[in-house]
Amino acid sequence: MDSQRIIFLSPLLFSLLLATAYAQLRTDFYRNTCPNVESLVRSAVQRKFQQTFVTAPATLRLFFHDCFVRGCDASVLLASPNGKAEKEHPDNLSLAGDGFDTVVKAKAAVDSNPQCRNKVSCADILALATRDVVNLAGGPFYQVELGRRDGRISTLAGVQNNLPGPGSNLDQLNTIFSRRGLSQTDMIALSGAHTIGFSHCNRFSKRIYNFSPRNRIDPTLNLQYAMQLRQMCPLRVDPRIAINMDPTTPQTFDNAYFRNLQQGRGLFVSDQVLFSDSRSRATVNLFASNNAAFQQAFVQGMIKLGRVEVLTGNKGEIRVDCTRPN
Repeated sequence: MDSQRIIFLSPLLFSLLLATAYAQLRTDFYRNTCPNVESLVRSAVQRKFQQTFVTAPATLRLFFHDCFVRGCDASVLLASPNGKAEKEHPDNLSLAGDGFDTVVKAKAAVDSNPQCRNKVSCADILALATRDVVNLAGGPFYQVELGRRDGRISTLAGVQNNLPGPGSNLDQLNTIFSRRGLSQTDMIALSGAHTIGFSHCNRFSKRIYNFSPRNRIDPTLNLQYAMQLRQMCPLRVDPRIAINMDPTTPQTFDNAYFRNLQQGRGLFVSDQVLFSDSRSRATVNLFASNNAAFQQAFVQGMIKLGRVEVLTGNKGEIRVDCTRPN
């Protein structure tokens, strides 16, 4: 009887613990310790963004990959002497260096202010930098909750099965997002991040060359688009060749991603399934026809994502160097 009660209570206790952690996040967390943290981060991110547009999708993707593994604790930034950190996992090897560099530069900008030195976590700097790149690329500006601390642990094993893959179906996507307290609407809105950025041919070549014994090309893929992809990604293509995720406005954070899905121009199976599965199609249609609805849902999704398994209070630390524990 008692053990049954404990089992019954544990999910409730778990959700209470999570709620307590993110209840400690506040938009004005650094009001007394580093009041100009937002302008310090933004000016560093702006400089980096002006040097290369890749800054935007690379930073945004880094934030996703961080929060989905061990929560938003900047563990994806940690280097490992034996090559066994999160960033060395095959799913993370394609994370562009510009994302990491953005955080390093923003951290240096914050620490150049004597009042702020070693007062702001790498996890919060990444969250702020992500908001800034989205906004610089034409997306919404939103208030970022702050007060995360940095984790000390980063392992290859932690990444396994914790990131949505390019071949995921709707059930798999919903499962992986719901484990982090995110709804199907959050998942669809956050998938809209693919409105900027690029992918390598090997992530989708199966769709255009050998999808199934019956269909060489994925039937949910627009045939003209599939032929364009074959031209850009011939069979023995250089693995470094990158293809825009959004073939129409690849450098603008907008709702074109959803209009592309309506036309069969989703680059990954996990993109196109949002339209081809009737359970998610209505949301895709809404976002395709209403950019404001998409941006509002994206902001809500980002705020919820930024609360996932955060370390606050006396848990974790504020790293002096984002790439290694203190």
